[in-house]
Amino acid sequence: MNLYFTGHGEKYAVEQTLLTLFPQERPVYPDTPPGGDNELELSFSRGKTWCTARATLRREGRTYTRQCRVQTSQLPQDDPVVATRLTRRTLQRAFYLAAVDCLGAEPPWGMLSGVRPVKLPTRALAAGATPAQAEGMLRDQYHVSPLRRHLAVTCAQASRGVQASLAPQEISLYVGIPFCPTRCAYCSFISAAGSANRLIPQYLEALLTEIDAAGAAARQAGKTVRAVYIGGGTPTTLEADQLARLLERVGTAFALAPGTECTVEAGRPDTITREKLLAIRAGGGNRISVNPQTMSDPVLAAIGRSHRAADIRRAYALARAVGGLAINMDLIAGLPGDTPQGFRQTLEEVMALAPENLTVHTLALKKGARLRQEDTPLPTGDQVAAMLDDAWAALEAGGYAPYYLYRQKFMSGALENVGWSRPGYVNQYNICMMEELHTVLSLGAGGVTKFVENGVVRRMANPKYPQEYLRTIDTIRAEKAAWV
Repeated sequence: MNLYFTGHGEKYAVEQTLLTLFPQERPVYPDTPPGGDNELELSFSRGKTWCTARATLRREGRTYTRQCRVQTSQLPQDDPVVATRLTRRTLQRAFYLAAVDCLGAEPPWGMLSGVRPVKLPTRALAAGATPAQAEGMLRDQYHVSPLRRHLAVTCAQASRGVQASLAPQEISLYVGIPFCPTRCAYCSFISAAGSANRLIPQYLEALLTEIDAAGAAARQAGKTVRAVYIGGGTPTTLEADQLARLLERVGTAFALAPGTECTVEAGRPDTITREKLLAIRAGGGNRISVNPQTMSDPVLAAIGRSHRAADIRRAYALARAVGGLAINMDLIAGLPGDTPQGFRQTLEEVMALAPENLTVHTLALKKGARLRQEDTPLPTGDQVAAMLDDAWAALEAGGYAPYYLYRQKFMSGALENVGWSRPGYVNQYNICMMEELHTVLSLGAGGVTKFVENGVVRRMANPKYPQEYLRTIDTIRAEKAAWV
């Protein structure tokens, strides 16, 4: 879509709104003047009393015009942060309303285009709003649909509960294992598959030295670890003795808070063995993932998984037999070859297993995913929405409650990913990380540390790829030794 701006330069905010409303379009800033088709003119003018955003959208031979105003006095010249936020919101609202006139329908998340919609109701609740008032804010200011605003407020209440339990000196810890047996067709994460796994022994040795450096710095600063998350990739690509070494080193390098939550993504059932589960439990792990994504064998084959539904059932039964491990299971709505009926059958089968947590993802096709590169046919946005609506109803009826959510670019139907929990099994790390409640120290290739201080988030990233991580481990170790 051709974009023309007058009186402002808010490219990013407008582009995010464009991506939400017209996901197949990409922004273009032409040198030619406006007056054609498939274009947006968006202006912002400042008067003595009112500031006005005006959107003129031309699409398929028709023109849609909307304008929104904000009082000039609400845009203080001595507070550029507030002024910029309100300017962006006013511009986005004008564009949004013109687009809704064009499309004839509103997206489920309304005007919201960010990754963390729960932050808005969380702030409202912290300021003294009731849940009903927080929902009203999402309705009136952002046009969020009834189901999604209820979902966001419920997750905000869970976030507030975890936040109230955090001690000032506590942090969370992420440890990345960027290796998988094979690469799934929807995956865009930085992970090495197949023959690249020969790097694992060398990678593990380097990672242990980073753990030592970061742990020593954390102890010196008086930091304790509230939650540990070992993710990837597929951490259970490691052998049992390697998992044992990794968990033992985390436990000795860092001061762990009493009852530390420790999650290990077992993920792929074709990597789960009794020996690995015993090593996880002995090393302090108390939560794992056994992630089917789907219980349909044809859909598993379509996404490049080497296991089948029977392997998922076997791995789950094995984890239950070992005991002492809360289990999460991930599902993805919108996979190739899936249907609302097929997704419902998957959900029913997984719920019958009674995992403590169940995360329902919406397929997001990032640039590096094979499904996007091959232009594979996928369920429509309406079909994916039906899958999620079914999941919502079934999970609530089955005693699960939503506790965290996030959104991504290029998601089917502009929907969301939601973590559901049985009572008493909320994953604290997921909330702390997604809602940025405190510092999350990230180790390993691809890890991005988030320092959270007085509401300000500062990031420090490790190299993305295992080979680059190994080449620069001395520098990484020095950075971690001084991270506090």
